[in-house]
Amino acid sequence: MLKWLRLLGDTARVRILRLLAREDLSVAELQEILGMGQSRISMQLSQLKGAGFVEVRRSGQKSIYRLSVPPGAQGILSEVLENGAAEIPECAHDDESLRLILKRRKDHLRGYFDELAGRFGRHYVPGRSWKALSEMLLYLLPPLVIADLGAGEGTLALLMARRAERVIAVDSSEKMVEYGRGLIERHGIRNLEYRRGDMEELPIGPGEVDLVLIHQALHHALHPQQVLAEAWRVLRPGGRIAVLDLLKHDFEAAHEVYADVWLGFSEVELMKMLRAAGFIQIDLAVVDRAEEPPHFATIMAIAVKGEGETAE
Repeated sequence: MLKWLRLLGDTARVRILRLLAREDLSVAELQEILGMGQSRISMQLSQLKGAGFVEVRRSGQKSIYRLSVPPGAQGILSEVLENGAAEIPECAHDDESLRLILKRRKDHLRGYFDELAGRFGRHYVPGRSWKALSEMLLYLLPPLVIADLGAGEGTLALLMARRAERVIAVDSSEKMVEYGRGLIERHGIRNLEYRRGDMEELPIGPGEVDLVLIHQALHHALHPQQVLAEAWRVLRPGGRIAVLDLLKHDFEAAHEVYADVWLGFSEVELMKMLRAAGFIQIDLAVVDRAEEPPHFATIMAIAVKGEGETAE
């Protein structure tokens, strides 16, 4: 009993047991959720395994841990997990991270089938292209008023204008806006408008748009939280935001090479920012990973504008 009490009196071990009570996890997954080093987590798991609180099994090259209950320990373990965990503020973060880990497992399975179907983009087949597929999917969408933030030369804005009711392309670069307006004039596009402005102070009125698209632009913002707050402001009630950005990475040279302010965002970070901005029904997924170093990955977030004001 005293040994159990010493083990269960440690915050890190309680957090681990809470997670394993809900799902079997690997050391790498626990490391990502808890934000602890691998050696520390392995040591904690070893102590818990020695006391009979966890079991381990092999799955390929990975060791998978699950909760176990030593004979006679059910009462004290339940008490700690149900009531003691309320004293650990990190538990709410753990729960959110676990949800994302489980979702990523499904995404990984989807990625396996994507790889099987990956020949779509790797081998030439007459008449088959991602552009054609994108245009078909866009055509199936209802006409919307769309704000494209950080629109650049307007590649996506032009594509969306084929179907949208109206597209407002916003960029802070005077040359980009000039180039975009030239395209509009040359091609006689009436439902596409370029506006020069900062993503943190959009030249768009409240509730003016149905959809805000932020494509690989959020990591260039000085204050990404303010960008999301502005997106919330310009959306109509029930409008949606779509964010495509870099998953958090450690390629420091991106600051100089690509003028990136942020080295991407983790799923938890992006989830928290969207919630703080007032968005609900948030769905995140890692949708692409580059094969070439430094293996940048793309995270997608889709969310709905909630009621009320944005969070401070």
